[in-house]
Amino acid sequence: MTAALKGHRKILRVFLAQGLDRQVAAELTALAGKRGVAIAVADRRWLDVRAGVTPHQGVVAEGEPISMRTLDELVAAVPEGQAPLFVLLDQVQDPHNLGAIIRSAAAAGAHGVVVPERRSAGLGPGTVKAAAGTAEWFPVAQVTNLVRTMEQLKKQGIWLAGADSDGPELLWRADFAVPLGLVIGGEDRGLGRLVREKCDYLVRLPMQPGVPSLNASVAAALLLYEAARQRSTHS
Repeated sequence: MTAALKGHRKILRVFLAQGLDRQVAAELTALAGKRGVAIAVADRRWLDVRAGVTPHQGVVAEGEPISMRTLDELVAAVPEGQAPLFVLLDQVQDPHNLGAIIRSAAAAGAHGVVVPERRSAGLGPGTVKAAAGTAEWFPVAQVTNLVRTMEQLKKQGIWLAGADSDGPELLWRADFAVPLGLVIGGEDRGLGRLVREKCDYLVRLPMQPGVPSLNASVAAALLLYEAARQRSTHS
């Protein structure tokens, strides 16, 4: 909530649960006051209904949805002299996975996350909460067709590395210092066939026999930090 009040998204009202920690309530009230946002105290059970399935920890806000970026905006925002680093998600539908990936991408110094319009989690309450504030400012682009988006990125000199448990290349043997899009598959099916075929190369994480594959957010975090490590040695 602090990140939301410090961010640029328009917040209409903030509801605080009765009995909320005084220090927390005072901090949120002060931040809301600076932005001219109304504060109200409400019964915790009313907040439960208002928040739905999303845990609220005693604070609920009404605000405008977080706006998605376009692919062109993501590419244009990459600082001059830096090799682009994007994360492309193929049908990652769990909001908590999407939020965790956004958080890892921001922490590792990536330049944006790309999600398709269909069969993908959006920037709803579950995603925003899992992103721990980073969804308020980290750029996420929504595209109509992921395969066509991959073709566009390749035309702009960006290499595409797909995460695949059967990939021929271990992640630390692949070149992640180049302009790069890391392509992560959905929770149940991994990369779709057409998406896999559009990748320039496929990489895998080292796994001990008998261990099921890691979920999308963990795999993305490992790949992102390998990219960050490689780029730090090239700078």
